[in-house]
Amino acid sequence: MANALSSDLLPLACEAAAEAGSFIRGRAAVVRELVDSKSTSTDMVTEVDHAAERMIVNRLLAARPDDGVLGEEGTDRPSQSGVRWIIDPLDGTTSYIYGYPAYSVSIAAEAEGEVVAGAVYDAAHALLYSAARGKGAFRDGHRIHVTHESRLGHALTGTGFGYDPARRAAQAALVARVLPRVRDIRRSGSAALDLCWVAAGHLDAYFEQGLNVWDMAAGLLIVGEAGGVTGWAERLAPPAVIATNQALFEPLRALLNAAD
Repeated sequence: MANALSSDLLPLACEAAAEAGSFIRGRAAVVRELVDSKSTSTDMVTEVDHAAERMIVNRLLAARPDDGVLGEEGTDRPSQSGVRWIIDPLDGTTSYIYGYPAYSVSIAAEAEGEVVAGAVYDAAHALLYSAARGKGAFRDGHRIHVTHESRLGHALTGTGFGYDPARRAAQAALVARVLPRVRDIRRSGSAALDLCWVAAGHLDAYFEQGLNVWDMAAGLLIVGEAGGVTGWAERLAPPAVIATNQALFEPLRALLNAAD
């Protein structure tokens, strides 16, 4: 049932993500101009976030009025159908403010508690990553797959940092333990994009502590459908989500857990 339902939900997720992503990209120049000239970046970007979430919610509920919705910007609507949408309308807000091309829209569809469809729109580059459970992962309609790298020391690894100073200090200490054991570290500022880049082979692995469900719901499905493995370094506090290939998962998890 979940696989059949995912085929119905995925096109709607893709359409809503692309529409919101185009809106966000179209507002980027205005946001940057205001940041430079009036120092109103927080209010302006907050309005873009909220406007994008409203756009997505309206699009989804127009098609499926009995579904639930959980959004980063405050939408929390219970489901009457068994389907819930999990939305991050603008993942990578700081990148967006600065014009750094790493921000995205993430939409996942959950049926009876299981994510069955996901779409992540790379708004800066107009690229759509998508997956339906059991159907594979795609970028603009072309199938993608995780890398086959098996050596942790050769793994190009992504991560991210929270905004609380104490948490950032702990995350920096963790990266200091990991960096000598991998090829290098990358940080985009959008967890949803980092997960898609693992799925597409642009990163060998990714880990991050303290993510919210809307940051990763769609991306984790996309990694799994691209042949990857996802899980947790459970000894860290908070636990770190891990996304990589089959060969690297246990070595990376052991490295992260040992750094506790």
